[in-house]
Amino acid sequence: MKISHLSIAALSLALLAPAAPAQAGTPVVEHDEQITFQSWESYRDWRGGTHEGTFAIPGVRTGITMSRPMGTVDYADPHSGITKTWAYSTWTSPVTQVGFLASELVPSWNADTPEGTWLQIEMQGTYNTGTLTPWYVMGRWASSDEDIKRTSKNRQGDPWSTIWTDTFSIDDVANGVMLQAYQLRVTLYRAPDRWQAPRIWMLGAMSSSVPDRFTVPLSRGGIAWGKELPVPPRSQMIHRGNYPEWGGGGQVWCSPTSTTMVLEYWGKRPSEEDTSWVAPGYTDPQIPHAARMTWDFEYEGAGNWPFNTAYAATYAGIDARVTRLHSLDEVERFIKAGIPVVTSLSFLASELDGSNYGTSGHLFVIVGFTDNGDVIVNDPASSSNAEVRNVYKRDQLETVWQRTKRINSSGGVSSGSGGIVYLIKPWWKPWPHVPGSSNW
Repeated sequence: MKISHLSIAALSLALLAPAAPAQAGTPVVEHDEQITFQSWESYRDWRGGTHEGTFAIPGVRTGITMSRPMGTVDYADPHSGITKTWAYSTWTSPVTQVGFLASELVPSWNADTPEGTWLQIEMQGTYNTGTLTPWYVMGRWASSDEDIKRTSKNRQGDPWSTIWTDTFSIDDVANGVMLQAYQLRVTLYRAPDRWQAPRIWMLGAMSSSVPDRFTVPLSRGGIAWGKELPVPPRSQMIHRGNYPEWGGGGQVWCSPTSTTMVLEYWGKRPSEEDTSWVAPGYTDPQIPHAARMTWDFEYEGAGNWPFNTAYAATYAGIDARVTRLHSLDEVERFIKAGIPVVTSLSFLASELDGSNYGTSGHLFVIVGFTDNGDVIVNDPASSSNAEVRNVYKRDQLETVWQRTKRINSSGGVSSGSGGIVYLIKPWWKPWPHVPGSSNW
């Protein structure tokens, strides 16, 4: 349920006409945001970079794991108060050019961490001045919470940038200092007496420059109108007051509930053993399980974006990532390909007809489009599973999802997500192809 802190200069206040169906010869709507997703996920990718006690695994589902640890380190877990000794190895990516001057970066990873193991993701940026950022911790993660308490490290920073939970953000683009390139580093940890080690098969980052804007260019549509995917409906609200150690259900569980809906669409659910800690007879035990397994003990929430996609990828055969999309036209391409899309957005009740609530940060699943292009969503902020399916007006939803600035209920200005999505699919299913696109 998190909305990122966007610090971007140019302000666009132009009110644009409602979306209309695409017609032959109609010019394409121009967008002023820049977005790219760059990743390491092939054997050749993993052979590159700098290996220190890691090696690339050949095969279709390639990746890296530990070979000979480089040494041991004591980690004092700030959320459990326990200090343990861990053997470690690292892999560092080559310096990667963004391709434009970026103001934000959000990492993603897909990995397996057997019992007694975990991993840390870091990034170091290069500004267009040639200056380097510190090595920022972007996540300390394990698929369970038994060995470490999964955590971000909020408010790391230097004079030009800050880490906001899961997002690297330039503090003030008016200063002219922007992100030009970066490296990612993954450190794999295992207990010294264990032979099993973590394995990571996808490491990537979405870099972007999205202008400050209250309104957005509205897409024309017509790509997947009349198509709806059979995504199972799941309500977060039926869990209100349950498991307060992981947020107590209700409005704080929108992210894991949305992630769960997409996983169930792909036939993925936790086992009875996985949910054995949930009270017998509990309705939809997969929801509190997802909340627990995405919980960020620093953020004190289950809305850490890459923690949700990393959780999704713990299910066999699933690939998942966090990125931004340019428009609902791009969402339509995913729906046409049979892939539902989790979107992050914020709005007042008056800005999204039929929602009957307002939110400073929310996620739901786009599952299709009506015959006239309005958006069919599975909205977990509904009173029951039977009420989860909703239809929202296309122009309204695109605005509250794509904008980076909004007027809040107090009359002040708050941030918006700028088009953030979770993309979750089986590894064998290709991503939609759009010539010239590089944002997934």
